[in-house]
Amino acid sequence: MPKTKITVNPNGFLKVEGDFEIVDNQGNAYGLQGRTTLGLCRCGHSNNKPFCDGSHRGNFEHEATSFDLPPKKI
Repeated sequence: MPKTKITVNPNGFLKVEGDFEIVDNQGNAYGLQGRTTLGLCRCGHSNNKPFCDGSHRGNFEHEATSFDLPPKKI
């Protein structure tokens, strides 16, 4: 299975690329119509949640910079 990549865009959406499935909290899959790349909303402004519709422009600020998480608790 190809690797799935998620990119956290500055002031914007989560870009998901690769082989993936998106399901709701009941386990029902969204019909992605064969897409292998799409944007997920992370600002809460989209009218098409959980997908991005560009509503974040001018309404959301977050500079996406990577960092290390603390060690995993055992």
